[in-house]
Amino acid sequence: MISPTPSFRSFARVAALTSALLLLPGCTPAPSPTPTPAFASEEEAFAAAEATYRAYTDASNATDLHDPHSFEPVYRWLRGKALAAAKANYSEFYASDMTRAGDTTFDSFSAVSYDGGIVTAHLCVDVSEVELLDANDTSVVPADRPPRQPLEVQFTNATTGSALAISSTTSTTAIEC
Repeated sequence: MISPTPSFRSFARVAALTSALLLLPGCTPAPSPTPTPAFASEEEAFAAAEATYRAYTDASNATDLHDPHSFEPVYRWLRGKALAAAKANYSEFYASDMTRAGDTTFDSFSAVSYDGGIVTAHLCVDVSEVELLDANDTSVVPADRPPRQPLEVQFTNATTGSALAISSTTSTTAIEC
């Protein structure tokens, strides 16, 4: 019969096996490579940032708030805080049976900075044609919503068609729309 309490020999075998596994070469993870800039110049980075925001806007305009699968193309262009906020917003729109009418556009894309990993830009988002309607087809857009909104957008390196994704968007007073 096997003893219900492990013997000292069992503990010794487990300890020896664990020590041997820890000493095997190649089992420790290689150090993370230092990220290299994705772009050869600031101009390339800013052009990619503008293309990223355009692709994100197109994906957002193509969503059907009654179909959560249509949100996935939007999420591909987002990371970090921007992704978390979009998921929360789209979940709320879906749960509240909202409908969107009209498209968002943007203009006045202005480069701010590029440090090899983060691109920052200012742009004006035009939501003048966008309505959000509740289940009774009543607009839920505040009457005092500005039709054009100034944003500071940060982009981070990502495996997307433009090599960037949006990591944050914040309202800014640095520009006027």
